[in-house]
Formats: sequence, structure tokens, C-alpha cells
Amino acid sequence: MPEEVIRVYDLKKYYGDFPAVKGISFSVKKGEVFGFLGPNGAGKTTTIRMLTGILEPSEGRIEVFGMDVTKNKLKIRERVGIVPEMANPYIDLSAMQNLFLMGRLYGMKKREIKERSLSLLETFKLYNKKDQKVRTFSKGMKQRLSLAMALLPDPELLFLDEPTSGLDVMSARLIKDIIISEQQRGKTIFLNTHNMQDANELCNRVAIINHGKIVAIDTPEKIKELGAKYNVVEVSFSPFKVNEDFFSGKVKISGNKLNIHTEDVHRTIEEIVEFARREKIKIVTLNVKKPSLEDIFMEIVKENA
Repeated sequence: MPEEVIRVYDLKKYYGDFPAVKGISFSVKKGEVFGFLGPNGAGKTTTIRMLTGILEPSEGRIEVFGMDVTKNKLKIRERVGIVPEMANPYIDLSAMQNLFLMGRLYGMKKREIKERSLSLLETFKLYNKKDQKVRTFSKGMKQRLSLAMALLPDPELLFLDEPTSGLDVMSARLIKDIIISEQQRGKTIFLNTHNMQDANELCNRVAIINHGKIVAIDTPEKIKELGAKYNVVEVSFSPFKVNEDFFSGKVKISGNKLNIHTEDVHRTIEEIVEFARREKIKIVTLNVKKPSLEDIFMEIVKENA
């Protein structure tokens, strides 16, 4: 079994009397991309700040690389890269100067910093801008530079807080490709996001947090399976006719179509066929709509509101 890089036990955080995080527990395995999903205000950023040692937990325990975060911040920090939601390079320094500063903070040698920096700037398509001040960069360029800075010391664990939020398509795609590449190199990645497409594309497992509590945790595909009750069978008849009591699922009328929400798609289709025969009407269209991860996320959040 893969070793666990992060272990969280009954983690809580209070701001005065307000409980921002309400006793969550989970683990992250070595080499996986672990998605941490939730709406704004759910406790995602508070949690990532505790995991990275920026905030002290009110209660509970966090272990990273088997070490207590509150007691071993510097040792852990040497092996971790962090990209905050808002890109944080120094805007009055050039891209290269920002990378050199980061390398010196990690105690890297000048030659190593230069070689790694030039390679990363090439990878992130910033090489031609390496000597320009960051204040001239777009948001996407700043975010790419932030990730390059986090990757400079070749960390074992990456914490990424909304890394593609608000970015142009090219920058977002490049960052996702880098995440995939880093995982293939054996890195462990903790991805804090509310972007369902990113989670579905990148993550081995996801945890959904709402109002400070984890309400689901599994692979994206397993969480989709939890959404069987959110299946929708869409049907239209000619002539249009409806008898809501005839169907076992919840029926909604949308224009000239019926949307039947059901856990048992097979049974619902049989009911539709029987209804058409009984009423002597034709089935014009029949579609089964499986819920996406985003659909299920929204339903889970509603149920745990």
C-alpha cells in the first residue's frame, strides 16, 4: 500500500465562536492528486493554511511526512511547495530574480538555481520574459511563475490553492499539464479547488467539504456512482401528454418534454413505454442524462446545507 504523506485527525478551527472547520479527518497517499472541493466559505482555504503551518489548529492533529506540523514546520517546509490562490511573486523583480530569491531561501547553489530556473521558465513559456519585471505580467503569467517558484527546489509535496481560477485557457491548460507531469514524476499534490472539471480530470480522489465538514470522500467515479438518484430520463411525446402519478420518479415539465428524476433508469424507461402504449401516443425523443461530478457536487452541497 502507498504510504500516507498527509494524515489529518479530527481537525478543528474556530474564529472566536465561529467554527470554520468542524472536526475533519482524512489522509493523502504518496503520489496521488488529492482534490479538496467545496463552495466558497466551506473551509477549504482555512484547511490548507493549517496543513501548511500558516494557521494553528484549534483542535486536532496534522502529520505531514509523519511529522507533526505544529512542531516541525521548517523541516516540512523544506520538502513542500506552495502555490496560493493569489499569485505572490515580487512585482518589482524580474521572473529570474524571483526564482533566484526562492532558490536562495531554500539554500540551493547558484548554478543549480540558474539551471533549474531556465528550464522551468522554458516549461512555463516564460523564457522570453525572464528579465522583465513581474508587474508587466498578466494574471496567468504570474500564476505560472508562482508554480515555477514552488517547483524550483523540486519538492515532494505540492499544495495548490485554486491554481487555475480566473486564468485564460492557455495558462489553465499549461498548469494542468504540469500537474499531470509532476504526478508522473512521483509527486504528491493537494489540489484545493471548486472547479469540477479540474477535479474530474486531475484527481485520483476527492473530498467534498461544506460548512466545515467533509460530506464525501472517494474517487471521482465512485462519487458519481453516489449520484444514481440524480439520473434524469428526458422524454417527449406526440401528442404531448403527461400523468405525473404514472411514473415512480419525480416528474418535471420542461417545454414539451418530461424530465423524470430516477434512481432506476431501466424501470423508468419501461414505465415510459407502457404509458405511451396505454395512451396511444408516440415517443418522439428519449434521452438518459447521467449526472456529472459537478451535478452531484451541487446536490451533495444542497443536502448538507
